[in-house]
Amino acid sequence: MKPDLFQAPDYYNLDDLLTEEHKMVRDAAREWVKRDVSPIIEQAAQDAKFPKSIIKGLAEIGAFGPYIPEEYGGAGLDQIAYGLIMQEIERGDSGVRSTASVQSSLVMYPIYKYGSEEQKKKYLPKLASGEFMGCFGLTEPDHGSNPSGMVTNFKDKGDHYLLNGAKLWISNSPFADIAVVWAKNEEGRIHGLIVERGMEGFSTPETHNKWSLRASATGELIFDNVKIPKENLLPNKSGLGAPLGCLDSARFGIAWGAIGAAMDCYDTALRYSKERVQFGKPIAGFQLQQKKLAEMITEITKAQLLAWRLGVLRNEGKATSAQISMAKRNNVDMALKIAREARQVLGAMGITGDYSIMRHMMNLESVITYEGTHDIHLLITGMDITGISAFS
Repeated sequence: MKPDLFQAPDYYNLDDLLTEEHKMVRDAAREWVKRDVSPIIEQAAQDAKFPKSIIKGLAEIGAFGPYIPEEYGGAGLDQIAYGLIMQEIERGDSGVRSTASVQSSLVMYPIYKYGSEEQKKKYLPKLASGEFMGCFGLTEPDHGSNPSGMVTNFKDKGDHYLLNGAKLWISNSPFADIAVVWAKNEEGRIHGLIVERGMEGFSTPETHNKWSLRASATGELIFDNVKIPKENLLPNKSGLGAPLGCLDSARFGIAWGAIGAAMDCYDTALRYSKERVQFGKPIAGFQLQQKKLAEMITEITKAQLLAWRLGVLRNEGKATSAQISMAKRNNVDMALKIAREARQVLGAMGITGDYSIMRHMMNLESVITYEGTHDIHLLITGMDITGISAFS
């Protein structure tokens, strides 16, 4: 295995905008990725297996609920620190970042924001330490971009709820200990429920034959008359706004994470272009290659500024869902385009597992679709600036 020689680009000296704590948290995550992710991730992707051995390390660098208060096991960090951790993890692999994003923003976040004090104390410390792993059940086989159409439902049976339905494309589901599941009650109101592995009628079949996110475990959630204790209902928020609030947090992390994937592709292409000699000189000396590299660093720098400003707004409690949506769409699209251009710089070598670029490219094909597709995010921005919804 080649050593991880990654050097992060910072063309506009954005480190000057970060606190010492931000840089310390980021650098710790960066070193962990170099030491524990880079040496194993290519083989994990080839084998289509999530490397469970990294769960402990993810917990140790604060990747699980970094913004959750320390009293519940989190690190008590701000939103920019969370973003930087996601950036470094996705520099290693989007699938590994997906695991951390789901645990933080889609499992710990709703329990912290919408859960009871008993639920917080029961689940959050174990999720923060990685003792428990979680997943998030919103998307259904027939309802992806339109989650309000969900058919998964629960009925009040007196001393418990009875849950029926199915969820699809669920990261972490094959090994998750708990699932935060969104379902409609008998009045059609959406609520969150905590479903625990081992409950009768609850199964999590794995999704196979993926070309993307191969080092991430994806599956289904099947509910066949699952008895849910009433104390497992998240009591403090209901309606579609509840799961969408979780998606805001996750999309914010993705906006940062995609920058990491783009930086890795750029750094790989830049280094290769200086070493690869054709026509008597390094290809970095040819105009078309310089064009590619110059455009890459420009787009990365713009995305870094977008993410940083969004992080400031999140810290101030001012970031809107539409602003988060714009950053997710722009930065993932940017990363995918850079991956494709970087692959061309490497020529045929770019398709091999000797380099990370093709793996990033395949992963980003999922990232541009999940947590709101590229087109849906465009329409969210369109609705925000015109005041007119194109969804109905």
